[in-house]
Amino acid sequence: MAKLSNKAPAAPELFAPAEPRPATDLVATPAPARKKASRVPKSPKKEALIPAEAPAAPAETVHSGATATNDQPTAEAGSPTEAPADRLDQIFDGLKQKSTAKQAIFRNTLAAFECLRLVSQELVLELAHKRPPLDASVVLEYRSINDMEFHIRFSGDLLVFVMHSNIVTFADEYGPMPSAYVQADFRRRFFGHIMAYNFMADSIKYQRLNDPGYLVGRLLVNIENHYFLEGVQQLELPNNDMSDNVLTTDAMRLFVESAMIAAVNNDLIAPPLTEIQKINVKQKLENQQVSRGSKVGFSFSHEQVV
Repeated sequence: MAKLSNKAPAAPELFAPAEPRPATDLVATPAPARKKASRVPKSPKKEALIPAEAPAAPAETVHSGATATNDQPTAEAGSPTEAPADRLDQIFDGLKQKSTAKQAIFRNTLAAFECLRLVSQELVLELAHKRPPLDASVVLEYRSINDMEFHIRFSGDLLVFVMHSNIVTFADEYGPMPSAYVQADFRRRFFGHIMAYNFMADSIKYQRLNDPGYLVGRLLVNIENHYFLEGVQQLELPNNDMSDNVLTTDAMRLFVESAMIAAVNNDLIAPPLTEIQKINVKQKLENQQVSRGSKVGFSFSHEQVV
C-alpha cells in the first residue's frame, strides 16, 4: 500500500475534486503536505491573481463563437451551428427579388443586343446594294467580335456596339429614375446597358492606341423590355417616358441608323500646327503624330426631359 501511495498521480486533484475516501493510514502520508507547500503560494503576486481571475473569467471573456443578430452567443467558438433564421430570410429575399430580376434583365438586354446585330447586318446589305459601282472602294462591313461586341465599318468611320455584362442602377435624380413608371416598381430601377462608340476606322486598323473614341448613344433595358435611350443630339431620341418605349425591331433599327448618321456627319478636325510640330519616338512608332484630332458636332443632351 505504501508503494501505491507514492506513485498516485496528482493531476486529478488539480482539475477535478476526487471521490471521498475512507480515513486510512494514507492520510498521514507526506504527499498532501508537499502539495500545500508548493511553489504557487510562495509568490504573493500569484496568490492575489489566482483567486481574482478564476471567478471573473467566464463573465469577462469575449465570446468568439457564433452569435445571433442580437449579439448573443449561440455556440462556442469552433462549434457548428445553424445560421439565424432572420439572416437566411434576408439572403433568400435578396436572391428572390434582386438576383432573379437582374437575371431576367440580362436576358432582355442580350435579346436586344442580338436584335441590334440583325438590323445592323440588314443595314449593311441594303447600303451595299445602294452603293454605285464606281464607289466600290468605299468600305461597308459588319464584323462580329464576340458575344458582346460587334462593329460596323463605313468609309472612314467605325461604330463599336458593346453590351456590358453587369446590371446597373443610377442615382435617384438621374435619367428615368424620378419617373412615376420607375418609382412604381423597385425592379424597374435596374438596367442592362448597350453602348455605341464612334472611332476612326484607321485607329483600329493601325492600332493607334491613343486615338479617341466617342460615345454616340447608350441604350438602357429594363425587366419589362422597356428602354431608355440617351446620347448625342443627332440621335432621334424618343419620348423618354419609359412606360411608352417598348423594345421592337423598328426601335433598334432607328438606334443604329441614327448612330451611323451622327458618325458620318461628324468629320475629324486636325490639330493646329503648333501641337504636332514636335513628337516623340513612341508617337512616331505608333503613328500618333496626326491622330490627336477631335470630331465636331458631338454634343450630348445632358438635360433630357423625363
